[in-house]
Amino acid sequence: MPRFSIIVPVYKVQGFLRACLDSVLGQSYGDFEVIAVDDRSPDGSGAILDEYAARDARVRVLHLPENVGLGRARNAGLAQAAGDYVLFLDSDDHYTPGLLAAVAARLAATDDPDILVFDHVRTHWWGRGGRSEAADLLAAAGLETFGIRQSPQYLNLFLVAWNKAYRRSFLQEHGLEYAPGLYEDAPVTYRSMVLADRIACLDRIGVEYRQRRQGAITKTPGRRHFDIFPQYEGLFAFLEQRPDLDWARPLLLERALDHMLFVLAREDRVRPADRGDFYREIRSFHRRHLPEGGFPQPDGWRGVEMRLLASAPYASYAAARGLRDLRAAALGGQRRVVRKASETAVRGWYAAQSKRPLDPHLAVYSATHHRGVAGDPAAIHEKAREIAPHIRGVWVVREDAVDALPRGIDHVTPGSRRYHEVMARATYWVNNVNWPGTLAKRPGSVHIHTHQGTPLKYMGADLLTKPGARHGFDVPQMLRRADRWDYSLVAGRHAERAWERAYPCHFTSLRTGSPRNDVLVGAGPERGREVRERLGVPAGDTVVLYAPTRRDYRRGGHVDRFDLTRFAEDLGPGHTLVVRLHPSLAGGVARGLGLADLHRRGVLVDATDEPHVEDVMLASDVLVTDYSALMFDYALLDRPIVVHADDWGAFAASRGAYFDITADAPGHVSRSYRELAWLFASGTWQDAEAARLRSGFRERYCEFEDGRAAERVVRLLMLGERGGALLPAARRTVGSRTRPEALIER
Repeated sequence: MPRFSIIVPVYKVQGFLRACLDSVLGQSYGDFEVIAVDDRSPDGSGAILDEYAARDARVRVLHLPENVGLGRARNAGLAQAAGDYVLFLDSDDHYTPGLLAAVAARLAATDDPDILVFDHVRTHWWGRGGRSEAADLLAAAGLETFGIRQSPQYLNLFLVAWNKAYRRSFLQEHGLEYAPGLYEDAPVTYRSMVLADRIACLDRIGVEYRQRRQGAITKTPGRRHFDIFPQYEGLFAFLEQRPDLDWARPLLLERALDHMLFVLAREDRVRPADRGDFYREIRSFHRRHLPEGGFPQPDGWRGVEMRLLASAPYASYAAARGLRDLRAAALGGQRRVVRKASETAVRGWYAAQSKRPLDPHLAVYSATHHRGVAGDPAAIHEKAREIAPHIRGVWVVREDAVDALPRGIDHVTPGSRRYHEVMARATYWVNNVNWPGTLAKRPGSVHIHTHQGTPLKYMGADLLTKPGARHGFDVPQMLRRADRWDYSLVAGRHAERAWERAYPCHFTSLRTGSPRNDVLVGAGPERGREVRERLGVPAGDTVVLYAPTRRDYRRGGHVDRFDLTRFAEDLGPGHTLVVRLHPSLAGGVARGLGLADLHRRGVLVDATDEPHVEDVMLASDVLVTDYSALMFDYALLDRPIVVHADDWGAFAASRGAYFDITADAPGHVSRSYRELAWLFASGTWQDAEAARLRSGFRERYCEFEDGRAAERVVRLLMLGERGGALLPAARRTVGSRTRPEALIER
């Protein structure tokens, strides 16, 4: 008997069906059966199902003699199911990698509950959306199980069939089946949720919920959407027979009315000519099922709508809704006016403060769009506090990052009055990204741009040849902001050439090295051991750091290149896999697709939130990356690097690259997961050839990294010291088009 029975009803989805089935059959957890129900599909879907069944014994196909609709097709599959748990998957959606393994692990950890609920992400025809509204609820549940009577907020979870794993004996015990018609999910979902003694949650995106541009029944306006009323009547008829569930009636009435009002408001469901009838049906349902004690009503407009149901005819309701929409539009306009006035006022304050003399002892710092104290600016600030304590440093930090600041850091928040005062008076501006265009550069101020690493992929003006990669970027505006730079710090001559090409502006390229990398040059083992302990890495383990970058050929930037669970397992005992996502992916769906769950289960360590990536590098023994600039920094540790380049052609074509990393790599290159796994299984990742490649890469791209970059910046640019001893021992010149004589060795 399999652990899971996955029921896939199929109707007119031949263009999406293969992706759906592949997402199931490609799961790392294989103890399942697929029951595909051909609901008399008129296209080629039936033939595709037969093809898969002939190829994989886990697939069984039921060809129904007539079209019965989604609900009854699910029932037909359920009657054939043999698994401990039943999952439903719509045939135009698909599973995310590693889902079934995660579900199996959570079921085991929660001692086989009645229902397990997991998350989803909406995948629109133009690209993937963000986390669902249920994400916080799922996360809050943790490893505990609950019942709805004690935790009624979980009735707000998405009421569909395909985001749950049902214990099959639970479904059979309560005779749970789907009714014909639209909105068939609602009565089964709510009935099962209030009947379940134990419900568990998995805070992981398990389904890519495809939002089809056309063809979806729920987005086709018509009278079929009136099916919602008999569906909920069936639910309340069941409740009438179960006085032991009287406690659930008020909760379910609120959920039913919320669902009905949601459908009423959708122009792609209820036609304008039908809205009056639809509203009257809602009022009728409300009257029939209103309990004596009432029911909990939500705050805001939805609560107003529910109160209107008691007395307001459709004309009054429509007038109230129209008035609400007008007020919302007016309020939005008012907010825009207030925001514009506020922006004008603070710009005026900046202009006024700019009339005061620059403070020669004031430096302002920012890193990665004001996200905190990190990177090259942090290293320069720390060194300035040590050898130039008379220069006061102030950090620009977003409000949501203030609580995480180290103790003793003076800071301002963007847009505040003090922010504009500090920006106007500071002599030294240090940043690894561009400052806002509204801040004019004052004569005498010194702008130090540190960048965020040595470039492999195209940047700046080079993006003009890559329209997909520059989407959302105003390159001319970017260059106007870069015109304010006085100095551009470089780690090697490759970076110097690339930055001068990408940003054809009036700055001096300063061959200092990268200040944030000073800690990596000649680093001892002590700091790495401390970080390992903080991350929970077992003593003696080999730490494999995986640091993927974003893709410009995929909306949102995230692409799973391989199954992290499989990689962690293939590495074997004595290895710990540590994952560090690109900063631009940290707040998106990437972690919800499995990384956060794998971290909680101890399969790997998610180090994305570690404030200093240098610490993560020091804690590792080998880096696996694709095209991340992190490899240039990691090479300074003289530890093995593996480049996983299975999509190099697509990456280079969409983003552009300054050189071919597969031909000039800092270590061995894998072009498939099989090759990657072999490199580690065979020990090749750390052989003599890997060391030779790493040494040559470091010589070519890290020429000026000698561990004194931060000191060099402070002494040359803030203290005005001269002398060749300050310059990198290997290259005692300052590379630029306009080199200040004070910085050139005589």
